[in-house]
Amino acid sequence: MKGKVALVTGATRGIGNAIAERLSRDGYKIVATGTSSEETAAESIDRIRKAGSDCVYVRSDLGEEEGRKHAVKSAMDAFGRIDVLVNNAGVAPKVRMDILDTTEDNFDFVLDINLKGTFFITQMVANEMIKLVQQDSNASPVIVNMSSVSAYASSTQRGEYCLSKAGISMVTTLFADRLAEFGINVFEIRPGIIATDMTSKVQSKYDKMISEGLTPIKRWGRPEDIANAVSVLCSNQLSFCTGQVLNIDGGFHIRRL
Repeated sequence: MKGKVALVTGATRGIGNAIAERLSRDGYKIVATGTSSEETAAESIDRIRKAGSDCVYVRSDLGEEEGRKHAVKSAMDAFGRIDVLVNNAGVAPKVRMDILDTTEDNFDFVLDINLKGTFFITQMVANEMIKLVQQDSNASPVIVNMSSVSAYASSTQRGEYCLSKAGISMVTTLFADRLAEFGINVFEIRPGIIATDMTSKVQSKYDKMISEGLTPIKRWGRPEDIANAVSVLCSNQLSFCTGQVLNIDGGFHIRRL
């Protein structure tokens, strides 16, 4: 993977940081985006660099057009190409609210970043990837979208989050279809219950549910579980496969009697 470049959004913590670190270890140069200051992100970016490759940090809000443009332009200015896009950046609702009570502010906040941001940064990067494959016959770009079990599992206290993740599933399908002629594969990962700061607030709830059999594999997922899956998808070992969903959820998706 030497010389190849991966743009990982939301890479300063949790799943995104683990993904960027793993791809750095795989040999990719990394463009890591986040909303934290460079000072706050410094420790996370240092971990990525110590994994083995160059890393450029780009502070940008992917919910805004200018933020997306800044991220992509920074990647191109730094390394001249993008071989991998991992759409990991995402937010939960500001306040968990019943769908009978939730507000447009909550709704817009989540969908602007999770869905709209994912769609339009994918559009921008896809156009750069098309140019890349036209110039480099050895290029094999990959796009990985981070969805969730919430794409299909109802959670009426955070409906906007579920809608955003269900939308990402269709974003995956659409771009997989459109980009196949260029040899650009698009995948979706659906993490289950992963130990991150986003889930730390409900740790006791999920501890109990997992111990009672919510998932066949009775443990929390780790960010590294997701990072390993991304590494496989980016390895070009699945070149005759696109639009697929990989459930990294401890078997949560299995229907059982």
